[in-house]
Amino acid sequence: MASAWHWVTIGTADIEAALDFWVGRLGFECVARAEGDDPGLREHWTVTDRQIARQAMVRSAGAEHGGVHLVEWDVAAESVRAGAQVFDLCPKNLDIYVDDLPVRMAQLTEQGVVFRNEHYSEAVSPDGVHFREIHLAGHDDINIVLLQVIGSDTPIPKSGFHGVGPLVCIVRDPATEKHFIDTILGLSLSHNNILEGPEIEEMIGLPAGCALEVSIWAEPGQALGELELVTYQGTDGANRYPRARPGARGITHLNWWRDDLEAFAAHLMAQGVSYELSKVEGTLVQSSSSLILQSPAGLRLEVHERR
Repeated sequence: MASAWHWVTIGTADIEAALDFWVGRLGFECVARAEGDDPGLREHWTVTDRQIARQAMVRSAGAEHGGVHLVEWDVAAESVRAGAQVFDLCPKNLDIYVDDLPVRMAQLTEQGVVFRNEHYSEAVSPDGVHFREIHLAGHDDINIVLLQVIGSDTPIPKSGFHGVGPLVCIVRDPATEKHFIDTILGLSLSHNNILEGPEIEEMIGLPAGCALEVSIWAEPGQALGELELVTYQGTDGANRYPRARPGARGITHLNWWRDDLEAFAAHLMAQGVSYELSKVEGTLVQSSSSLILQSPAGLRLEVHERR
């Protein structure tokens, strides 16, 4: 497919609180919004036991990739990461690129945002990337990471926030997941590192002696809509991917637009990857055809053909 993902779907119990975070605090733009149920979208998702209350599409100003589809359900279900350990297997973090982390932290602190740590962490990865980051608890148990890459030439909007960059997925078998992203999705490996040591343990909140295997997959030249795989070596987290489905709160799946869906379906068949065929007659999302599949770890992926 060789394309960065276009939007991530997040279930929420309170869309106003979610919009306050994405639009009010991070300066994303709300490009579409709908009130009331969306039977066509629920039919696509085969969700029949509840209705949609409200939904909205937000994105970094002017960006085609790395958007967020917020869906508020009339009955608030349990979140994907409710009570999760740091190393549980699931779609975990949404990384937001920032221009100057200390400045953006001060700005958000003034607005009442509480970070997981008092100070940001700073490190240099084995492949030479110098970065700063800090974590904060987002709405509906999602984890947000503010990430400054020192020396990066990626343009950041005037708001100082640019994203979503990577969706961070915790996986047990990185080799199998990497092969899928390479051969099925066609994304390119941009970084591949082992991160370890006391500074990393403190940054992430890990047990002593635990290392991270980290790989980042992207569309060349596109900073947003990346996939990041993380394996916590020396731990064995619970598998929460079965919980990451439409109807839940939190991160449920990734979405792509594609013009030649028939060709991609043929590619999946040739590679022996199973999929479901659907379409979306929704309020905010409409497709002439859609493919639903999952990665080896269990991450749900939806590929839509524009109407």
